[in-house]
Amino acid sequence: MRMRARAPLGLAGFLAAPLFFASLMASSLAVEKAHVFEWRRAGHLLRTSHPPDAATEAKIWLLAFVPPLLLCLLGAICMRLPYGLYLVAVGAIVGSFALMHRLDLWERHHSARFPNGADLIPDASTSSSLARGEWEANAKETAVSLSRYTIALALGAILIAAALELRRRRGAPPLETTEGALGTGGAPQFTGPP
Repeated sequence: MRMRARAPLGLAGFLAAPLFFASLMASSLAVEKAHVFEWRRAGHLLRTSHPPDAATEAKIWLLAFVPPLLLCLLGAICMRLPYGLYLVAVGAIVGSFALMHRLDLWERHHSARFPNGADLIPDASTSSSLARGEWEANAKETAVSLSRYTIALALGAILIAAALELRRRRGAPPLETTEGALGTGGAPQFTGPP
């Protein structure tokens, strides 16, 4: 099979950026947990929470790269298909909906893993900058917003591709420019009234 066009891969790369950041927020909600230390003193169990360890952070980032990489892989495959651009756009839409599917559950679980809030400081303290559940609500809202943005961009790409295809099928002449004109860099020139 010969390669048809690079547009599907280009669109996949373009849509992978907002999809990555939405995925980063979602994977943080799904996986992040405080690094907890426990010890006994005078017969009492004491516990302190610290920011997530490096292994948890690495896992979050690796999981965040999965949806955009899958989309780019789909773009590479769709370069050989006749309607590859549309398939990539639909793939981005499906991926965005998949990210939003379990955000409510991940938000609740993240709040339960951080009982003192994402800043690890009890709400009663004057040093607390984030109330319990505040970071989770903001992360969920950001992930939903970026997913919707990705969907809107994918739908826009479908509309533009369909309009160009319709124009081509109607036999409209391609947009032309004056080639070789001095001082204009190939831009169309106005030569005056006929």
